[in-house]
Amino acid sequence: MIEGFVIRRAVEADVALILAFIRKLAAYERLADELEVTEERLRQTLFRESRGAEVIIGEYHRTPVAFALFFHNYSTFLGKPGIYIEDLYVDEPYRRKGFGFAMLQHIVRLAKERDCGRVEWAVLDWNEPAIRFYESLGARAMSDWTIYRLNGPSLDRLAEGNRTGAEPI
Repeated sequence: MIEGFVIRRAVEADVALILAFIRKLAAYERLADELEVTEERLRQTLFRESRGAEVIIGEYHRTPVAFALFFHNYSTFLGKPGIYIEDLYVDEPYRRKGFGFAMLQHIVRLAKERDCGRVEWAVLDWNEPAIRFYESLGARAMSDWTIYRLNGPSLDRLAEGNRTGAEPI
C-alpha cells in the first residue's frame, strides 16, 4: 500500500466530487459532449435503496485523487456474480504512482470477498498506457467479443416496440 493513500466508500456528500471526477474522465476520453449526468441523478442512482452502482474514492493525504464506479453483473457460465468496472480514473499528477493499481486491487479484493467469478471492464482502443497496465496484471482483451449499445433514440424506439429495419432472429 502507498503511505498516505486511503480508499473509502463514497457517501452521498461526495456527489459533487464524483461528478467532478466523471467530467475529468469524460474530457480525458474525449467524450465530454456526451455527458448528461447531474448531481441529482447521481444522488438518485447511487445513494438510494435500489442503487445502481457503488463508488470508491482514493485519497492521498486527504486529497481526493482517484475514483472508481462499479456494479455487479452475472456470469451464467460460472453461475456466479461478477463485478464490472464502469470507470476507474486517477488525476493526471498522480498517475504512474501506484494509485490505479491500488484502486483496481481494492475492487478485486471486494470481488473475492463477495465470491465473484470475474472482474471486467472496457478500455478505449487508443488508451495504450491503460492497455499496457492491464495486460501487465494478467488481464486479457476479449477480442472475440464486440460490445453493443442501445441509447438515446434507439433505446426509445425499441422500448416502444418499433423494429424499423430489424431483421428477425
